[in-house]
Amino acid sequence: MSRLNATVEPGAQAVESAERIATLRNNIQKVICGKDDVVKLAVVSLLAKGHLLIEDIPGVGKTTLASALSRSLGCTFRRIQFTSDLLPSDVIGVTIFNPESHEFEFKPGPVFTNILLADEINRTTPKTQSSLLEAMSEFRISVDSRTHPLPDPFFVLATQNPVEHHGTYPLPDSQLDRFLMRIEIGYPDATAEKEIIVRQRLTHPADTIEAVLSAADVTALQKHVREVRVEESVLDYLVALVEATRTAEMVELGVSPRGSLSLYRAAQALALVEGREYALPDDVKELAVPVLAHRLILKGRIAPSAGARRETARKVIEEILGRIEVPL
Repeated sequence: MSRLNATVEPGAQAVESAERIATLRNNIQKVICGKDDVVKLAVVSLLAKGHLLIEDIPGVGKTTLASALSRSLGCTFRRIQFTSDLLPSDVIGVTIFNPESHEFEFKPGPVFTNILLADEINRTTPKTQSSLLEAMSEFRISVDSRTHPLPDPFFVLATQNPVEHHGTYPLPDSQLDRFLMRIEIGYPDATAEKEIIVRQRLTHPADTIEAVLSAADVTALQKHVREVRVEESVLDYLVALVEATRTAEMVELGVSPRGSLSLYRAAQALALVEGREYALPDDVKELAVPVLAHRLILKGRIAPSAGARRETARKVIEEILGRIEVPL
């Protein structure tokens, strides 16, 4: 913990925000058992006004997490099941001719929502995957030379199976870079798995949870995140980590400035989740792997499979964390 900020008491606004966030996390944890860290990272992604990619094997709760998060918020929610025959127009919408008005009208697609679940996003073609690029970075959609703003807040929560599975398409690097974080859920331990079975004996818990935050609450929390203080020493530490990825031995291309800003916003959001109005070096350290690892482009044949690339990228970030001095 930073010595400078260790004795600073949180303000009333930070306390109120932390209470709202705790209510949201507790509501999601009624459904997601034994994965508190995963729930925390999902909430951080939302509050940082980023997007979240959950990559894991089938059946560990990727879609359940998305459902629990969306049901906990009083926001509009749409789910797109990505398949190989899905077209970009099926995502963003299409312009059609109205014979009554004799004009072309835009019919919005499911992307026009607050929370978008892009389920198994890597089962569709790169062309359809790329239809989300503008929406994720600029929060708008351009169709036929016209721009249509997306609702506020707008949050994409995408799931994907490992690309070694049959019928999947690796996400382009430009698409991966739009996700604030990539996380994995993993298998539950024995205690959590038993609790999952007991909770679903009669009904699924996700069907019974109610919204605890409104769209206005989410927007207010996202604005509060921007006000979280980041001392210059913490910012210098963050930049040093990012710069180190660009000269790492096994890395062809390191983290871009978009990645730096993503880590900055995520650290601000994590501080608020923890009830602080200031970010610490520990916030940056905790978020470095989920925010930065998926942005690395590794050299040649260092890691031939997708799983090996993920593990190698994680080790690169951990090695950098081990040698960059942490500010006091």
